[in-house]
Amino acid sequence: MCDFNERPFILFWEVTRACALACRHCRAIAQPKAHPLELNHEEAMELTDKIAALAPPMLVLTGGDPMMRRDIFDIIRRASEAGLRVALSPAATPRLLNTDFHKLREAGVVSLSLSLDGATRESHDAFRRVPHTFEHTLKAAQMAKEAGIQLQINTTVAHSTLPEMPAFIELMKQIAPDVWSVFLLVPTGRATAEDLPTAEELEELWQKLISLRGELPFAIKTTEGHHYRRALMQAARQSGAPAPRHLIPTRDGKGVAFISHIGEIQPSGFLPITAGNVRTDDLATVYRTHPLFTRLRDDDALGGKCGVCEYRRICGGSRARAFGTCGDMFGPEPLCHYIPAALRGPAQP
Repeated sequence: MCDFNERPFILFWEVTRACALACRHCRAIAQPKAHPLELNHEEAMELTDKIAALAPPMLVLTGGDPMMRRDIFDIIRRASEAGLRVALSPAATPRLLNTDFHKLREAGVVSLSLSLDGATRESHDAFRRVPHTFEHTLKAAQMAKEAGIQLQINTTVAHSTLPEMPAFIELMKQIAPDVWSVFLLVPTGRATAEDLPTAEELEELWQKLISLRGELPFAIKTTEGHHYRRALMQAARQSGAPAPRHLIPTRDGKGVAFISHIGEIQPSGFLPITAGNVRTDDLATVYRTHPLFTRLRDDDALGGKCGVCEYRRICGGSRARAFGTCGDMFGPEPLCHYIPAALRGPAQP
């Protein structure tokens, strides 16, 4: 844990938007070639030093596809030598499979995340819109494990992918990643609100995941599904068990920060509202003092039922999804089924 007012727990740096894939729900709306205003090598090295000074516990190099940058190994080494814990989120392409994963580890990559958004070759490749991506992902996962790099698998939860969740669970048992990150869709980039699941469907999924926690050989976490923490806390209280450990109460702008390919400083990649730019503004100062970030860190600034929810400090809902669905980043989480105690009638438990 760290003081979220001083530094983010996790900082995402979109080092490029170039990518060979064309995924249906791509947040970045990635393109085949790099943006002409992408941070150049010298700017990237300078930014790496500034990130190191801010000292987030985790730096995630993402994209697009970070492997599309010619200097990605330079960035990794610079960050690792400065004491940062570096995670890499590449696209599963032939370029990645032709990379020496042992050299990635030697450069400083401690964790690698790969996306699986279909439980079969047909459904995943249709999602990624490029043939053979499913088999490339499985191969890359194997290569990461053989190189001693921690493996995280990311899976998008959308209305279209929910029917595959039982098959995903079986697939995760076979892959056995260190972490399975269940990402709840946010309508931004190529993703649209039409593919959002319902709050009731999500509650069923949360309960299923909770029931599996004791039997799966890997950890489960959610991305933009903060109310899973609320469900975990409820389950613990109902069973009389201790509160779950390691529930880090991050959300967009609260313990999370994002730097775009052209240097924009934002609360997260899914909440693309710019508070500054690393080319002109000090990263640490923007995160610590900009009104956008300070208000997003204020649990009492939340509106609607999130603002009166007894779980708002551990959850707080997705500010990105509230913004993406109703235009108010402080509005209620639109996909939460829970009714806070303050809003229940006297006869309700």
